[in-house]
Amino acid sequence: MAVRDLIPWGRNQSSVPTNMQGGSELDPFLTLHREMNRVFEDMFRRFDTGLPSASTAQGWPSLEVNTTDKEVRVSAELPGLDEKDVEVLVDDGVLTIRGEKKSESDDKDRGFSERHYGRFERRIALPFEVDEDKAEATFKSGVLTLTMPKSPRAEEKAKRIPIGGKDDTKH
Repeated sequence: MAVRDLIPWGRNQSSVPTNMQGGSELDPFLTLHREMNRVFEDMFRRFDTGLPSASTAQGWPSLEVNTTDKEVRVSAELPGLDEKDVEVLVDDGVLTIRGEKKSESDDKDRGFSERHYGRFERRIALPFEVDEDKAEATFKSGVLTLTMPKSPRAEEKAKRIPIGGKDDTKH
């Protein structure tokens, strides 16, 4: 259910009846009411799109985690950054990617911008214990790729559980 489904009014309908004589509404309270409805609709529409704004960029950078029998591979999209702008840490089963994206222009020169600038930090719990000493990182075309082999203990912990168990045909 979208948040806007909870709102009893919409852009195509009004919760307040219009003027019976068909003329324009000059009531300041009615105008305020309609403007407040529009503001809330616009705000809730942003929640529905899922697009990050500067204030909700907590999911930046975008990550992708892939696991195989031997390793964990994490890719992070970091457009406009160099490897010197990024720091990668692995500690106690948590991967931390942090850095800073600096603006190329002063705020006084900028008229409008949808780009995200400033410090960022993403922490993710690794799905398996990894061998931190053998971890490798590459940075190419704005994509950071981390390859971390699973530790021997993590490979030993994985145990296949058979499905089906007992044969139910014999009673």
